[in-house]
Amino acid sequence: MDWNAVETFLGDVGSVVWGPFLLIPLLLGTGLYLTIRLGGLQFLKLGAALRLGLLKRRDAGAEGDISQFQALTTALAATVGTGNIVGVATAIGIGGPGALFWMWVTGLVGMASKYTEAYLGVRFRGTDDAGEKSGGPQVYLERGIRGGFGKFLALFFAIAATLACFGIGNMTQGNSIAHNMERSFSVPLWVTGAVLAVLTLLVLVGGIKSIGRVTAGLVPVMILLYVLGALYVLLANIGALPAAFAQIFTDAFTGTSAVGGFAGSAIIIAVQYGVARGIFSNESGMGSAAIAAAAAQTTHPVRQGLVSMTQTFIDTIIVVTCTGLVIVTTGTWNQIDAATGQQISAALMTGEAFTHGLPGDWGHWIVTVGLVMFAFSTILGWAYYGERNIERLLGRRAVMPFRVLFSLVVYVGCTVQLGVVWNFSDVMNGLMALPNLIGLLILSGMVVRETRHYLAHDPRLEASKEEIEAFMKGRPGWTEWKSGNVVGSSHHYGLDRDGSPTG
Repeated sequence: MDWNAVETFLGDVGSVVWGPFLLIPLLLGTGLYLTIRLGGLQFLKLGAALRLGLLKRRDAGAEGDISQFQALTTALAATVGTGNIVGVATAIGIGGPGALFWMWVTGLVGMASKYTEAYLGVRFRGTDDAGEKSGGPQVYLERGIRGGFGKFLALFFAIAATLACFGIGNMTQGNSIAHNMERSFSVPLWVTGAVLAVLTLLVLVGGIKSIGRVTAGLVPVMILLYVLGALYVLLANIGALPAAFAQIFTDAFTGTSAVGGFAGSAIIIAVQYGVARGIFSNESGMGSAAIAAAAAQTTHPVRQGLVSMTQTFIDTIIVVTCTGLVIVTTGTWNQIDAATGQQISAALMTGEAFTHGLPGDWGHWIVTVGLVMFAFSTILGWAYYGERNIERLLGRRAVMPFRVLFSLVVYVGCTVQLGVVWNFSDVMNGLMALPNLIGLLILSGMVVRETRHYLAHDPRLEASKEEIEAFMKGRPGWTEWKSGNVVGSSHHYGLDRDGSPTG
């Protein structure tokens, strides 16, 4: 097989899927539409959501497998990865500093999409044969949308997500770890692959509870380490910050710093790469985070939806911003590599920026260690996403074989070249987003109605389980939600958009 031809074909397909006429307007449009319908929920309730997710961390007496904080860190584990380091560098290297502005826009409107999909993930979750909560687009698209169309969307998503988890959530992450370990510490690729495969399997055998414990310990440490390093660089270059912000906002609408082309085409490039890499980083609208949200111990879907929404804020507005500003303020985004005479590659750009700003080799080590931790946590988060979708397609009996296969594929990713896999991953990510975004638009009315009802009674997210029970009594679908119907039952009957049985 001519793999170069396959890579080129997948790249062409990805350019269409992530081009200016399909996913980019659909993602931004859906996020903006939901932002308006939800009344700017992500801005008005961000403080309360952060307090609930990061400080309170759990709802007392709630049903679920992991705490709200662990659900948040599992989703963060899956999203804070190479996209926050290499993805940001790619967007700025090709689209210019203005691409960072469009990553911000994607993140801000994407918070409404993330809230909506997480709400639906919890609202339509069920209890599987192992007694665990299970949900996500592969469930709520079928349960929430009546008839064959809902089932088609759910199956489409499940297939695309299962395939995507082996690419963007597995091989590409392992490959980044292995090559960084080889470059920084001279560790052979196969050694890194073997160690990663074993560690991955050890965590996955314990299921979501094991994943939740590991990510709850790993994610805060890795984000704090990375952000502190970035803040040091920015403080050292504080005089360059005003000019950096001016360039970011100016280039977002002129595209003058993007690579090649006339001004109009350069603007399109800045928007395209900003949005595509922004979604690659925070996954808002893709539906993946809803799978982690569905496992959370929460007393109401609105509460976990708001907690999950903060994941996009942390990922994009904090971590992506740190990376982008370090690259722009140090000037490495358009630096020429002395060895090749060309622009420095995206894979090296962030490391070079940190090295310029930190003393000695600290910048290099922070980026290397950060990338290793980010990528490994992404592997764990996506393993759970893949597991839930393989369960939807083949049943619970397929979960353990999937965990073993997923761990073995980590080794493969560490030891092979991945041009085809990267392009394949971009296509599958796009195909995941399409059915989910359609579902979010169709189900938005129910989400808006129930969100308004809940927040009218608990605007500060401080209500107890008993208080919530009192003002939710008699609401459509409330009794069914508390009962935790078996996920498999959705193969035999549907649920109306308000949660009541249809057959």
